[in-house]
Amino acid sequence: MYHQPVLLQETIAGLVNNLDGVYVDVTFGGGGHAREILNQLSPNGRLLGFDQDTDAAKNAIQDSRFQFVQSNFKHLKKFLQFYKAYPVDGILGDLGVSSHQFDEPTRGFSYRFDEALDMRMDTSKGTTAAEIINTYPNQKLAKLLFAFGEVQNAHKIAALIEKARQIHPIQTTGKLAETVMPALPKGKENKVLSQIYQALRIEVNSEIEVLQSLLEQSVEALKPGGRIAIISYHSLEDRLVKNFFKTGNIEGKLHKDFYGNPLTPFKLITKKAIVPTEEEIEQNPRARSAKLRIAEKEKGERNKEKGTSTSFLPSPFLLSPPNP
Repeated sequence: MYHQPVLLQETIAGLVNNLDGVYVDVTFGGGGHAREILNQLSPNGRLLGFDQDTDAAKNAIQDSRFQFVQSNFKHLKKFLQFYKAYPVDGILGDLGVSSHQFDEPTRGFSYRFDEALDMRMDTSKGTTAAEIINTYPNQKLAKLLFAFGEVQNAHKIAALIEKARQIHPIQTTGKLAETVMPALPKGKENKVLSQIYQALRIEVNSEIEVLQSLLEQSVEALKPGGRIAIISYHSLEDRLVKNFFKTGNIEGKLHKDFYGNPLTPFKLITKKAIVPTEEEIEQNPRARSAKLRIAEKEKGERNKEKGTSTSFLPSPFLLSPPNP
């Protein structure tokens, strides 16, 4: 299987609230979530599936209601407008790496294989993990390992990498694992290796910046009453999603009107993150760290009785469409 969809029923149940609506899956992958959305929609419904990975295009669904978009979802607004699907009734994002990408050795996402250090979601462009490992200054490398992988001894690991690359460039996943092994805590080697590879992958694909872009665009891309469902797999993503859903801004600062009412474009559908059951984790171990959060765009009527408006101005990010 290309990728086993995580929290499938919980996601679809919380996302689809208009059977005639227009929905977008910004992380199409193997199409597991997308197919279930189509199963729920009426003949009048529509679904667009975004994915920058050329392998995902092979999974495009043969259904007149479906449109595959081979693009990074940071270009969400532009392509929704192009396909006359703007605004939408729902947005789904299943973040991170698919099982297919992990299990394909040549993609370089896993330390289980000794292959080229690539890690690009879109293999046609961008900086590879090998370029980062061999060119980033020691301090910059340590900073990204700590910030994106929460690696505690990041400086020691960065120093080992710097010393090794001066002798010979580190070009493969296996060589990287071998290089950092002396700095890994006994009994926690696999855990810390996963953190290191996660940090590199996030940097290679600008995952935090792209997620911020998606969240900011969602404010206008959703119709009033439309919903956004995000499945995240590590604390950096989940914290960002949680704070944005609560406040409507990347900074996570809750603004209030004159009467003390919160000024946010969303209401929370999930008060707490939904996590997989033990049964699902047993069937799909990669679901273990998944957290699902769902929010609904306000209809703009909350504070009418107090004479205030909950309409929202476009964010500066949305004043011009992103460049492809």
